[in-house]
Amino acid sequence: MERYILGIDIGTTSVKALLISESGALAAEGKADHDLISAHPGWAEENAEVWWSNAVAAVRQITDAHPDMAENIVSAGVSGMVPALVLLDHDGKPVRNTIQQNDARAVAQIEKLTALLDQDELYERTGTRTNQQHVLPRLLWVKENEPEVFARSEYVVGSYEFVTGRMTGARYIESNWAVESGLYDIRRQCWMTEQFSVLGVDKSYFPPVIASHEKAGNVTQEAAALMGIPAGIPVISGSADHVASTLAAGIVKPGDLLIKFGGAGDILFCTDDIQTSDKLFFDYHIVPGKYLLNGCMAASGSLSKWFVKDILHSTDPDIFKKLDKEAAKVLPASDGLVILPYFLGEKTPLFDPSARGVMFGLTLSHTPGHIFRAILEAVIYGFKHHIDVLAEMGYTPGRIFATNGGSKSSFWCQIAADVLGAHVTSFPKHPGSALGVAFLAGVHAGVFQDFEEIQKFLASGAQEYDPIEENAKIYRNSYQIYRELYQELRPSFAAVQRLYD
Repeated sequence: MERYILGIDIGTTSVKALLISESGALAAEGKADHDLISAHPGWAEENAEVWWSNAVAAVRQITDAHPDMAENIVSAGVSGMVPALVLLDHDGKPVRNTIQQNDARAVAQIEKLTALLDQDELYERTGTRTNQQHVLPRLLWVKENEPEVFARSEYVVGSYEFVTGRMTGARYIESNWAVESGLYDIRRQCWMTEQFSVLGVDKSYFPPVIASHEKAGNVTQEAAALMGIPAGIPVISGSADHVASTLAAGIVKPGDLLIKFGGAGDILFCTDDIQTSDKLFFDYHIVPGKYLLNGCMAASGSLSKWFVKDILHSTDPDIFKKLDKEAAKVLPASDGLVILPYFLGEKTPLFDPSARGVMFGLTLSHTPGHIFRAILEAVIYGFKHHIDVLAEMGYTPGRIFATNGGSKSSFWCQIAADVLGAHVTSFPKHPGSALGVAFLAGVHAGVFQDFEEIQKFLASGAQEYDPIEENAKIYRNSYQIYRELYQELRPSFAAVQRLYD
């Protein structure tokens, strides 16, 4: 009887579940949608209990439809956004909505901690300086603005640790959540406990760290009954979604680069040594002995969804295909319209939570097609900015791959090839993070013996894009305007932020 592995991914707008088989097939999929909550400018929250109910619902779609497969599930893993912040009480129940990794509220706390902590030492030990991505500023915000809520919190976890905890009862932190928290020494692999005093908490507030591939626990009888899966099967620690995506796309060699068109935008570059940059994040790769330089833009696919939902007020299920057609009628660089995609502030490579979205060059001749194209171009400009940073470090990408929602748009992928001036391979039907974490769980269970076996799942479905030189030339000039715009407007962004301080 063929064995199956369950993968679950906690995303910004949905929970996805899938089963993969030991023979290399994507056997079944399930999905349950949820919403990002943004009650104030720059805020990004979600309801962790909804993550759990959606995880149950997505898995149930699979197990109810395929009971024969369900009974032969031998292992499971969960991936998700990182470092999402889930504050839990003694019983493991959330004391408030989560604070997401792209939340930009903690501006004052970032300034305070930047002055309080030795930033050079922090960079040496964590690979980053105090920034919007870090956990400490957001926790400090809660303590200063919601002291009663903070007092009820006993410990903190991330998105996939929360769901895995509901499946197994385990209390832990996965290694890359720890790395991206800004509280973890990446070389010594330990918490920087001296920083805990800023919050007035002891080391128990941050649970033990477990590597991605290690077992977190076993599925409880209660969780098994809810999900329709076997009780007692092992569940691995799990993975940050962007790291799982790198494995799922076959990123296993130094020089491989992945652009991930998700709600946020990720760019990941594989190395075989620990090198850090103050403009990028650092992660451990799932593949032993490999590391990842990680860029994360606060907004990517979420910009196009915002344009459709809040500006066009469209519920047309084919709206993105229609907008692609309209945008394709527009010249490259959108007839002089340049957008800065900093609608949630910006993380890498700017680390500027005060940054704001900008539409520059608007005229009465511009149409929704122009604006949509300019949004797509802006996201790719952001990716190119990260490649420029890699070049400053002496790295030149070899193979470039594209995954997640935006990779389904051949129009957007062609823009990527044109702006980057490089060949791009996309996997439009690829399930991304859920596949990566399922494969990792399969390695743990002995179903797969080698990381190269991920190629079983990449045998078909790839689409290839080469840059069109005429378009690439235009984009080189437009990209320079994009880069210069931010520098010109940076003081104004800070001034706008002060209006609300």
